[in-house]
Amino acid sequence: MIIDDDRIFCETVKEEFHGPFFDVHTAYSANDGLRVCRMHNIDVVLLDEKLPDRRGHAICPEILESNEECKILFITAHPSFEHAIQAIRSGAHDYLLKPFELEELRLSIKRALQMSAFERAKLLQSYKAAKDQKNSMLIGTLGQRGRLSEMVRRATEVRSPVLITGDTGTGKTLLARHIHYASPWHDAPFVFINCATLPESLIESELFGYEKGAFTGAETSRKGVFELAEGGTLFLDEISTMPLHLQAKLLGVLDNSSIRRLGGESQVQVDVRIIAATNIDLETAIQNNQFRKDLYYRISVLCIHIPPLRERTEDIPLLCRHFIALFGGNPALDLDDKEIRLLLKYGWPGNVRELRNVLERSFILHKQRLRPSELLFVAEETETDDAAVAADFSDDPIPLEEMERNHIMEALKKKGGNLTQTARALGISLSTLKRKVRRFQSPDTGQID
Repeated sequence: MIIDDDRIFCETVKEEFHGPFFDVHTAYSANDGLRVCRMHNIDVVLLDEKLPDRRGHAICPEILESNEECKILFITAHPSFEHAIQAIRSGAHDYLLKPFELEELRLSIKRALQMSAFERAKLLQSYKAAKDQKNSMLIGTLGQRGRLSEMVRRATEVRSPVLITGDTGTGKTLLARHIHYASPWHDAPFVFINCATLPESLIESELFGYEKGAFTGAETSRKGVFELAEGGTLFLDEISTMPLHLQAKLLGVLDNSSIRRLGGESQVQVDVRIIAATNIDLETAIQNNQFRKDLYYRISVLCIHIPPLRERTEDIPLLCRHFIALFGGNPALDLDDKEIRLLLKYGWPGNVRELRNVLERSFILHKQRLRPSELLFVAEETETDDAAVAADFSDDPIPLEEMERNHIMEALKKKGGNLTQTARALGISLSTLKRKVRRFQSPDTGQID
């Protein structure tokens, strides 16, 4: 936006900058300029100090009111220290004196746009950190009540390494985030890397970074996650999958608090707190020569084990309420006592991750009343028994195919034989249900066995 009573200047700048990267608006008075600013989302304003109806610095607050992120560049042919001070105090980003070269103006606009981009990135980073901090809240006792709470509290107070163990889906990543964001270093970065998802050839460069020319394709230098996590926490998930030769390098980093980039010659000091996680027994991995004993002792200064969900069923109602609130929607939507009892009896092989998945599906499919138990491979024992059994976990379990058949037949019975409604309740497609029902039919009679 150009606000200047010099029409030749306005047209010259407009002709120079108008194109695929800029939309240029002009106004020859303060009032006209304010009107245009209220109608459009303006990134940069070129504002003359001496306008026919008002002083430039006087309208600066009104411009920022309608375009709070825009950068104002004051331009004037009558330089004055007092005007410069007034402009800066009014919110100006830069101050240019006429006459000036178009290249000087171009450079000033470029700096203004770069500053806007930096501020947006900073705002986005703050928003992400606040969201991560909110989502790091622990729900329930994790099955160990005061003992675990005390261990977690101590982990938040020190920068010693922490090892978190537990089955897949128990919430190891959430606990790592909680330890970081509940610590005095919560404003520092929390950097996550899953060692199992990276090819062996890339893990070292991801961890330690590389210098330009270190390998084919390394056209620029790049920091690794250790440098990116400076002052904060580096979370190494599935650390058991890290190759043995990199385990030795990681041990050296922990001992010396320094790294060396690939292709680099000098050591770089790092101040990073390590939290590692694994879903396997590292002591067994040590016996099988799959994990270094010395690294295990170094990363397990504090060791926290998260039991599977089936061993901490007291957390299930709390987790259900948390996830339902997280999904949004009707605040009155809740699980009745029968649903809670069914969920408590289920084995949850996928742990908290499976519970969230089932609840989210039920939230999508069951708008009026949540019925997540219908989405499990379970069957009620009787029509009259309110405390229905979620699954048979006896010493002689029912074959999975028979359990699936029983569950589908029970669902069909509830829906009066309506295939469409049954498929919707089971969370599968109609064609899948028809295929399964055909498999249950006798080839001789066509009846379901």
